[in-house]
Amino acid sequence: MPRKPSETLTEAELRVMNVVWSKEPATVQQVLDWLSADYDLAYNSVLTTIRILEKKGYLKHTKDGRAHIYRPVIAREEASRSEVRHLVSRFFGNSHQSLLLNLLQERNFKAEDLKQLRQILEASKRK
Repeated sequence: MPRKPSETLTEAELRVMNVVWSKEPATVQQVLDWLSADYDLAYNSVLTTIRILEKKGYLKHTKDGRAHIYRPVIAREEASRSEVRHLVSRFFGNSHQSLLLNLLQERNFKAEDLKQLRQILEASKRK
């Protein structure tokens, strides 16, 4: 039985998306070149990942001669929000409050972080 496609970005997909978001537009070779500093990847592996991202709707391509030029369809911020929604749904019963409380209990925040959180909460109250 074939594996079900991931609703969210896999680690490999996120690596590719981070390159395309920061360097757009990009060819497969350019993505491979930028990733090769940190990862030993084959051209076909990067191409396969890019094709998956295109099927998922994260990338689109245009042709420039024989080359395909890839651009993001979904902004990094939108993808980030989608990942958080997925996390909240899976682990916190769709409760953003539970996620926030979990984060606050698990992490030792610096005074500056807490000050910023208070400001955000106060601004939220006023809305």
